[in-house]
Amino acid sequence: MRRKEFIKICSLLGISSVFHPTLSALNQIESSNLNNSKVLIIGAGAAGLTAAYKLSQLGIDFQILEASSTYGGRMKIAKDFVDFPIPLGAEWLHVERDVFEDAIKNPSVKVNIKTVGYSSDDYGIYNGEELSMDDMGFGIDQKFIGSSWLNFFEQYILPSVKNKISYNQIVNSIDYSKDLIKVTTQQGEFDADKVIITIPVKILQNDTIKFTPDVPEYKIEAFTEVKVWEGLKVFIEFSEKFYPTAIEIKVKPKNSGQKMYYDASYGQNSKRNVLGLFVVGSAALPYLELSDNELIKYILNELDEAFDGKASSSYMKHITQNWSKETFIEGAYVHDKESWRTIKSLGKSINNKLYFAGTSYTTGDDWGGVHNAIYSGIRAIEEILE
Repeated sequence: MRRKEFIKICSLLGISSVFHPTLSALNQIESSNLNNSKVLIIGAGAAGLTAAYKLSQLGIDFQILEASSTYGGRMKIAKDFVDFPIPLGAEWLHVERDVFEDAIKNPSVKVNIKTVGYSSDDYGIYNGEELSMDDMGFGIDQKFIGSSWLNFFEQYILPSVKNKISYNQIVNSIDYSKDLIKVTTQQGEFDADKVIITIPVKILQNDTIKFTPDVPEYKIEAFTEVKVWEGLKVFIEFSEKFYPTAIEIKVKPKNSGQKMYYDASYGQNSKRNVLGLFVVGSAALPYLELSDNELIKYILNELDEAFDGKASSSYMKHITQNWSKETFIEGAYVHDKESWRTIKSLGKSINNKLYFAGTSYTTGDDWGGVHNAIYSGIRAIEEILE
């Protein structure tokens, strides 16, 4: 069963608890015991920004240390490729819209982010067979209209936390041997009572951060065993639309990756024809080895074979995002069939001092989704308050 099929079945059965932990704790637990404490959050992606937002609501002091020069992580977008935002990373809403309210948790705020689901009339092609988008596994998925996940965070989450972000803070070490935790970056030292780590798991795999004392053996085993998929996205503008809503190519060996072309302009108030390529895991390897010129030639040749040369004749321009070479990220996400035990070990806190949040440190399924990054950030705050 593919990841999206599992999500679809859960939705049909009315199962929501698989997607997020209980959210009532933030309203029930007193935060007075942390009023004089400070929390450091490492990473300003979806999980880090969500955790910071929750702390700001509770009046708890915090600071975010971000290794790069900007916020958002894998929610990165291209604003000027066409007349709507191009999501170079996170693109779809994989769950119902109540994730927005869960993140904001403020009944006085009305979310005006627009999304659209796929129509029953839309079809895709899976391994040469024409299927409805629902049968393709897109039944619950929605596209953002004129916005993106990053736009949601910029509008509703970032204003409360942006003044607390310190950029270009590359963490070298975390010493949690004493009551006060010391985090050392290339720019200086920071002290905290609690630390929430949202660094992409690939960076921790590379052993670039020294922990004192060493993290527990189960955590080391999880970092060693977990498989992070390579990942690439390409967006191509054409002068005409010659393709269906989605084309998914079966990857061999099974469960080693995913490859899909899709209509990136779907649902937008735009006349531009943009086709996206999403490829991860073993399927991404042939693309990652190519230069940009070689890459677009490879893709156009591939599309020409399927659509009688229409790709090359209508090609206008393209944009590429290689997540495997993105500094401070170095990969797409943990592969879909990873062991639950490994994911659980990645997300466990250490000594009531170090907490983990992000798509790789989740309690839900679909650990590549922003919604679970959000819920993992909420869960980390719940654990701290407990």
